[in-house]
Amino acid sequence: MSLPHAILTALLEKPSSGLELTRRFDRSIGYFWSATHQQIYRELGKLEQAGHIRALPAQAPARGQKKEYEVLPAGRAELAAWVRRSEDPKPIRDALLLRLRAAAVVGTEGFGDELRRHLALHRAQLAEYLAMEERQFPPERDSEADRLRHLVLRGGIELERFWTAWLTEALAEFDRRDC
Repeated sequence: MSLPHAILTALLEKPSSGLELTRRFDRSIGYFWSATHQQIYRELGKLEQAGHIRALPAQAPARGQKKEYEVLPAGRAELAAWVRRSEDPKPIRDALLLRLRAAAVVGTEGFGDELRRHLALHRAQLAEYLAMEERQFPPERDSEADRLRHLVLRGGIELERFWTAWLTEALAEFDRRDC
């Protein structure tokens, strides 16, 4: 996934200002595709220059007024083409896994604490995703768009379940080794 496509998706869901968009990233898309506010603003400029989005006309011009953006037909076409493109899965790049491999060579002193810290973080993220699921996807929300958005969230839930199970197993291995 790329940042321009994430922005086009968000703007098609709801035209927004740059500030609103960054806040929405912080609450949703940012869970699986992170970007800094600076990156989002820079990409908005590129998308506007490419003719994929435009700033909506302001009601009353004012200095320092925030621009609200909407997606143009060329932007929708680009997003649709991107959705249809074939893309291979990306290999996992997680520093924790590499650090565990390194610990096998240089020793594990203190690393169990880091695993416990990661486990707590993943448990907290899982709890947050489950609360989001309960709030955002009650049984009566059953449109196709809602089902697809729910699938994305369920992917995040399953990833957090994987990490909590794997970290629990890793810590059990550390405990077994220390006995």
